[in-house]
Amino acid sequence: MEAIENILTRRSIRKFKQEKVAEKQIETVLKAAMYAPSARNEQPWHFIVIDDSRLKEQIKQAHPHAKMLSDSPAAILVCGDKNLELSPDYWPVDCAAATQNILLAAHAIGLGTVWLGIHPRTERKKAIREIFGLPDNIEPFSLVAIGMPDEEKEVPERFRPDRIKRNRWEEY
Repeated sequence: MEAIENILTRRSIRKFKQEKVAEKQIETVLKAAMYAPSARNEQPWHFIVIDDSRLKEQIKQAHPHAKMLSDSPAAILVCGDKNLELSPDYWPVDCAAATQNILLAAHAIGLGTVWLGIHPRTERKKAIREIFGLPDNIEPFSLVAIGMPDEEKEVPERFRPDRIKRNRWEEY
């Protein structure tokens, strides 16, 4: 799949087939995540692959928008490591880039995903921290449900020329 087509056709998938995601596929998307750009090339991220149904149930209780975890065979928790960042407060930006790479890589190899936000919601971060026993320096950022898609979505028109300025804010 061409890069631009991949970006434009990726959609949030919330219905999954009950097929296991191959380890090679998980490795591929995690490799893509680790090739994301990061401030000063710090790469302040860690990933937890989740395929335990009991953990997914606990997450569903903690996250109000995570009901699709019942259907997704796997999920990836993206975390930032404050001990690895040399540029304070950039770990969320770096983890966002890694999360986006997961979404795009998964789509490119035929998997569906949906990004479930955790950061900056204090209550979600606290609950996820407890579920996974995260140390103090590790910040939960996002959760990506992943699997074989069991739905197709139309590609909406999102290009908005009215949101583009050139050189300065004021209108010409």
